[in-house]
Amino acid sequence: MSKPTMQEIADALSISRITVWKALSNRPGVSDSLRTQVHQKAKEMGYFQAEESAQSLPRSRTVAVAVCRPESSLFWMQIIHQIAKDLSAHNVNLMYTYLPTHYKDGYTLPEPLTNGSVEGVIVLNTYSAPILQMLADLPLPKVFLDTVPTMPSSQLHGDLLFIEGRTLVRQITNRLLDRGYLKLGFIGDVEYAQTNKDRYKGFLDALHDHNLSPDPTYCMTGALGLRTHYEEISRFLDFLPSMPDAFVCVSDYIAHFIQRYFEERGIDDDRRIVLTGFDNNSEYLNIADSITTVDVQPKTIGSRLAAKILFVMSHRNASTEVSYVSSNILYRGALAK
Repeated sequence: MSKPTMQEIADALSISRITVWKALSNRPGVSDSLRTQVHQKAKEMGYFQAEESAQSLPRSRTVAVAVCRPESSLFWMQIIHQIAKDLSAHNVNLMYTYLPTHYKDGYTLPEPLTNGSVEGVIVLNTYSAPILQMLADLPLPKVFLDTVPTMPSSQLHGDLLFIEGRTLVRQITNRLLDRGYLKLGFIGDVEYAQTNKDRYKGFLDALHDHNLSPDPTYCMTGALGLRTHYEEISRFLDFLPSMPDAFVCVSDYIAHFIQRYFEERGIDDDRRIVLTGFDNNSEYLNIADSITTVDVQPKTIGSRLAAKILFVMSHRNASTEVSYVSSNILYRGALAK
């Protein structure tokens, strides 16, 4: 006789499958009396006999990577590949779980996240507050890479890893100012992600260090459309009364759009306007290896995330942790040492 499924046990008791999973996995959210009923029904249906007969087999666990647009950049794919590699070494499978970029009324999380198929979740490249809240409410061990400014770590109910940026952008901006580049702009959506906001704060910190105030004329910090970055940045640059000495960009992704704008319009052919970025992303050939940036290493990020989910799965009552991974600044061009 085959082992009964959790759904069959749930149907026999007229309860949900997730309730059966919680009861059999000793998770919170189920009363003692209902937990007893579930165990009794599971025993009657032969669930535990099948479990005992399978004890000699090696147990394989599964972790979900919940991610929006993993194909959007090699950066994300390298992180995911390293997570899979590290988890495999611990006999843990990786399941891709795709999420939408924006929440729509009626949306529910993919079934593998709610039916007991996975034991933990790593959340990547997800910047919709309602979807993050749905993930935070899952009764599973969770690790998040970044969050949105409106969702502090206390609301995520899981570990949170940041790529440190405030101190690094402060150092880059201070070097610009120290070398006489005083008319500075900042470009990047600072409400999109907490890491973006931190990088903007680093920019402001450096200006404060030099008793300067940001010039709003040269700063573009509002929301950008998912697929209209270049058009919106181009319109912003079109209406500038003059160009600044330098643009501090929230990422290499943003910096490459500015360089593309310059190239298409024949502006600054000798690159006197300094661009700085973040990530050291080699995908953007018009700026790769030529602008000052931060050498974020996706494989290191992937390994950190894998280690964290393994820890929280093994220590379910441990306090949540917020941590930062720092990187080296790569000074190039006008800012080279």
